[in-house]
Amino acid sequence: MEMTVQLTIDCSDPQRMVTFWAEALGYVPEPPPGGHATWRAYWAAMGVPEAELPAGAGDVPESIIDPAGRGPRVWFQQVPEPKAAKNRWHFDLKVGGGRDVLLDVRTQRVKATVERLVKAGATVLRIKDEPDMGFYATAMQDPEGNEFDVV
Repeated sequence: MEMTVQLTIDCSDPQRMVTFWAEALGYVPEPPPGGHATWRAYWAAMGVPEAELPAGAGDVPESIIDPAGRGPRVWFQQVPEPKAAKNRWHFDLKVGGGRDVLLDVRTQRVKATVERLVKAGATVLRIKDEPDMGFYATAMQDPEGNEFDVV
């Protein structure tokens, strides 16, 4: 049986999340299926009732895809309720290169990524600097408060 994986993230502002996570993951906004100007037009053609689509839904992409086709599709589903607690899953953005790379090099790679993501709307929660253990990482939050690590 063939299976694909999609990660669905509840949020209040799908476009903001598409912009941020496309930058963070090196993904691209997913274009609507061929022949359709927007996802909303595609959904209408598929028979989704207008009453089921919130205002603005599908007017701009609400999902991102890996341009290399290796990673899962990520869909940002608009929901009315705000994030209420710490998420029980998170992304680890592994940019350092692993333990075979010198700690100073890994640290610089993490710091460069953190700086780029702060400019894109993330905030730093804490820095995990443990040179005795050969470890450096930064815990962050995306624009809607979802936590992730840069390692």
